[in-house]
Amino acid sequence: MHRRDFLRSLGAAGIGTLAVAASYPRAIQAQPPFSRIASAHGIADFRPPMTASQARTIVAAAQQVDYARRAAIVRSLGAQNPDLLPHLQSVYYTPTGQHLSDRTGFLSFWRHNGGKLLFGYPITGEIVERGQIVQYFERARFEYHPEYLGTDRQVMLSLLGTDLFRDRQFPRSAPGSGERYFAETGHTLSGRFRRFWEKRGGLATFGFPISEPFEENSPTDGQLRITQYFERARFEHHPEDMPSFYRQMEAYNGVTLATLHEIALSDLGRQAAIQRGKRITSISQLAGAPEWTPTIWERHVIVNLSNQWLTAFEGNLPVYDAPIATGKDGFNTPTGSYAIYSKLPIQTMVGSAASEVWNVPDIPWVQYVVGGCALHGTYWHDAWGTGVRMSHGCINLNIDDAQWLYEWADIGTPVNIRY
Repeated sequence: MHRRDFLRSLGAAGIGTLAVAASYPRAIQAQPPFSRIASAHGIADFRPPMTASQARTIVAAAQQVDYARRAAIVRSLGAQNPDLLPHLQSVYYTPTGQHLSDRTGFLSFWRHNGGKLLFGYPITGEIVERGQIVQYFERARFEYHPEYLGTDRQVMLSLLGTDLFRDRQFPRSAPGSGERYFAETGHTLSGRFRRFWEKRGGLATFGFPISEPFEENSPTDGQLRITQYFERARFEHHPEDMPSFYRQMEAYNGVTLATLHEIALSDLGRQAAIQRGKRITSISQLAGAPEWTPTIWERHVIVNLSNQWLTAFEGNLPVYDAPIATGKDGFNTPTGSYAIYSKLPIQTMVGSAASEVWNVPDIPWVQYVVGGCALHGTYWHDAWGTGVRMSHGCINLNIDDAQWLYEWADIGTPVNIRY
């Protein structure tokens, strides 16, 4: 099942009913520090952080800086017009001192399928192993398959989990156990690991599970953690990544939340490269290969109100997508071409309209795009992508998606909201 289809299915039973029955978190309805009290106000008051004129000035200045940055890259490549930015064949990753190229499609695959979050940085250049072009990353190994040139199988991920842990004996599970059972390997997927697996790429990215979840010491920090092995990955659960307030709200409201680094992937790519004697020391930056940053490309976001979905682009390449929940009738999210004009990592949002007043604390990863309408994380519902519109005009996201977008986008990043 495609990640988008799976996430939409989360609301098929129960979640949508909860969202319709209560447009606010139960905590808001119940007790301080939240409040919901009657009011005679007839117009929404979203209290934008600045005036429209101030926002336009800030956006124009930020976009000018972004344009100048890309213009400098273009000039370094021998062109003049940033709107005619040539296809970048290679970029340089300073943290590991390696290049990533699109000669075989590795660069576009990395950007489109998870980037730094899932694969980490490259730790070798392109090399030939057993007649095949491959490249090692901190958490993966890319393979070039010319027989599938031009298809989504041109680049594939190696079975590093299978290769590295073939000597370990993992007890199998019985059919019918767990939330999903895979007869191919005799193992199951459940809970947060299942949701992460399905959301972040499923079989193509991680392969089948080759163990059940169990506790073992993390090779990274030595802590005892719940772990599960896959053909291409090893998952670790880091519950401390979710602040206690959101964990409490998750339990109280009966919803399922996720933070960006609650499930961590082990550095199987590095382990495999070392085991196989690969050279992983840094090299000098090549002339004409700019230093990697998402700002190399013109970034923009499309918010689709019809299917309740958001997609982030670098140039014409989609690099991230996420389910959303937007404004309910009477508080419809405005359509149009806007840009992020203010960013706050956390905020208490206050507003009023008709017979409603709300005061919601600790809203994470807030990015204002027009007036008081913002992209932000949500902890009082999990109806994103289900078609249930329940906000007062803002664009609600899960916390993990909101954080990724917050770290990727800048003030001035265009946001197009449309049906």
